[in-house]
Amino acid sequence: MAGVELRQLRYFVAVAEELNFGRAAERLLIAGPSLSQQIKALERDLGVSLFDRDRRSVSLTPAGAALLPHTRALLERADDLQHRAARLSGSEPVRLGYVNWLPADLTARTSAVARLHIDAWVAPSHTQAARVADGSLDLAVCWVRTENLEELGLQARLIGADRLYAVATGDDTGDVAARDTVVLLDDDTTAWSSWNVYAEQLARDTGARAVRIADGGVTGPAFFDHVRRSDRPVINSPKGQTTPLPPDLVRRPVVAPEVHWTWSLVARRGEVRTSVLAVMDALCEGVGDLGLHAPRAWLPDGDPHRV
Repeated sequence: MAGVELRQLRYFVAVAEELNFGRAAERLLIAGPSLSQQIKALERDLGVSLFDRDRRSVSLTPAGAALLPHTRALLERADDLQHRAARLSGSEPVRLGYVNWLPADLTARTSAVARLHIDAWVAPSHTQAARVADGSLDLAVCWVRTENLEELGLQARLIGADRLYAVATGDDTGDVAARDTVVLLDDDTTAWSSWNVYAEQLARDTGARAVRIADGGVTGPAFFDHVRRSDRPVINSPKGQTTPLPPDLVRRPVVAPEVHWTWSLVARRGEVRTSVLAVMDALCEGVGDLGLHAPRAWLPDGDPHRV
C-alpha cells in the first residue's frame, strides 16, 4: 500500500463509474494508455485485480466492487482535509458575485468561516447565475426562477427580499393598487432580461400597465423622467430601491397585492466544499420568510421561494 497515490484512486473511481477506459480518460483529461498503466500499477500495489477487461467491455471484479465505496469515502475525507487546510491557511477564498444588493452584515456573518472575495464584475442576475454554473464564481446573490436552477444545475437559498414601491408625481403618498400602476420593460434584453420576465408577469397578474422603453430608464435619471411623463405611478425596480428621490417625486406603497422581489444565494447543485457551504449557512441563517408568505404578497410563478 505504500506506493498507492490518491491520484490513482481517483482514476479507479472514474473507470468504475464509466466502465469505459476511453470515457474515463476523457473525463480525467489524460491519455488512455497512461490511465491503463496507472490502473495496472494500482492493482499491482493493492495485490488484487480491480477490473475484468476484454475488447468490448469493462466490469468490476468482486474485489473492485468491494473496494469502490471505501475508496470513495477515502477520497471524500482527503478532499475535506485539503479544503480545511486551505481554509485555515486563508488560501482558498470563496468567490461571491452580486447584482446590486448584498446583506449589510455580510462581513460580520462570514469572517469567522471563510475568506470571502467579492467579485468586482457587477452583472445582471442571469449572467451571475451562469457564472456560478460555469465555475467562475462559487456563489452569487441574484434573482432566479426554478427553471433557471434546473437548466444550470444550481441550488438556491433565500437571502433577502425587497418589497417594491411606486414612484409618482404630486403630493399623494398613500397606497396605490398594483392595477393602477405602470411597469417599465426595456428593449435591452441583455441588461434587463430578468426584470422584463418579472415585470411582464406582474402586468399580467395584477393589471398593471406594461410600457416598453428603449433608453435604459428602468432605473437612474431616465426612470424619473418616465415617472414625470406618466399619468400613473411607476413601479420602482430593485436596482432603484435605495436611490434618493428627486424633491418633485414621492414614494407610494403598492398594495392589492404587495409586490415582492426575492434575492437568492445560488451555488452549484451538489456543492461539497466546506468553505462554500459554511458561507451559505452563515448568510442564510435566520433569514425567515421576509413577508413573502403573507396573504397579500405577490411573487411570480417559478420563484423558488414561492409557496
